Amino acid sequence: MLSKGIVRWIYAGFFSVAILAAVSPTRAEEVRTWVDDQNRKVDAALVAVKGDEVVLRLKNGKELDFPINKLSAADKEYLNKHLEEMKEAASKPRLNFEERWPEQVSFKDDPEVEDKTEDKESNRFVYESANYRFICDVKLASSVVRGFARLFEATHKYCLELPLGMSGGRQIDGKYQILLFEQEANYIKEGGPPGSAGVFMGKTGVIMVPLESLGVRKVGKTFVLDRDRTNKTLPHEITHQLTPNNYYAPGSVGWFTEGIAEYVAVTPYTMGTYNVRMNQKALIEYVTGFGKGGKGGRAIGKNISLPPIQKYFLQTYQSFLADPQKNYGSGALLAYYFFHFDGDGDGKRIKAYLAALHEGKHSEEALQVLLDGRTYEQLQNEIIEKWKAKGVNFSFSS
Repeated sequence: MLSKGIVRWIYAGFFSVAILAAVSPTRAEEVRTWVDDQNRKVDAALVAVKGDEVVLRLKNGKELDFPINKLSAADKEYLNKHLEEMKEAASKPRLNFEERWPEQVSFKDDPEVEDKTEDKESNRFVYESANYRFICDVKLASSVVRGFARLFEATHKYCLELPLGMSGGRQIDGKYQILLFEQEANYIKEGGPPGSAGVFMGKTGVIMVPLESLGVRKVGKTFVLDRDRTNKTLPHEITHQLTPNNYYAPGSVGWFTEGIAEYVAVTPYTMGTYNVRMNQKALIEYVTGFGKGGKGGRAIGKNISLPPIQKYFLQTYQSFLADPQKNYGSGALLAYYFFHFDGDGDGKRIKAYLAALHEGKHSEEALQVLLDGRTYEQLQNEIIEKWKAKGVNFSFSS
């Protein structure tokens, strides 16, 4: 059924489209003349496509709905061509290596959360923000829902603003999926690793997290935000979700994929803002000790002994997971080194390495790009020197 607002626009000789958040916009919102099947015309910009309707923005800024099947034949052809272009663009990696490293990333907008489903009988509660759909088996307080949504959207923005080509991820019906569980037992039943705080399921592109590992606490029959707890699990897993598949190749899986996830998760976060400038101190506290205020942390100390760097890079992910505290923490420090210490401190080499991964190179071939003419021993010495100046002592031995 048409809304009264849309009916008024049709009577006025116009057709229109309603706003659709979280759907890919068109190129620069090009304004063109649209014609419906009754030859009525209007100048507007195509904003998005929502199922069997289009989303246009009129000159006065209004955005309303109109069925695609009532467009003129020429406009249907234009729309089909546009959708093909969008599909092709979405399949290509977003390589932003030339952009500057962000100092602060803020998501200050209203997350505009929608309660899509509330089924108490099947214990299924579905909430949606601009880019995320999170499904929980227990009802969440509105403060938790909004807090999670703001965290999801801020982390999404942060990952995309890092000049590292973080353009991965798989959406379902236009949203990234996150499953939240009241009990760890249900989390494990659905495939979550026992004892883990959360997991990104690479085959399905879905994040799963038990609520007890997040910064929430139960009050009565619902969960509310616990201001005394930090939440690093979700940013860590969201980073995995947005990491391109090529980055999970031999030679980068492990030290880099976990290193970048730790880097994002440890970045100081407050109410939608990531303070990237404060990352170094926070990372050292988290990796070497128990984190700021003694809450969490890898606690591997400031004297870190690793195998030869070549062997460390090329180890299997299973080997990497054999000592998770040490390897996650070391991966984070190595990632930081390549982001901010290596060469001129501009991340040039790590970006070239990631570009090589996007091209399908991996293992030793890609690592030669990262070395950039250095030997592995020279790289080890540079890592030792740079981190020693910050009070962290690396050593590499067989």
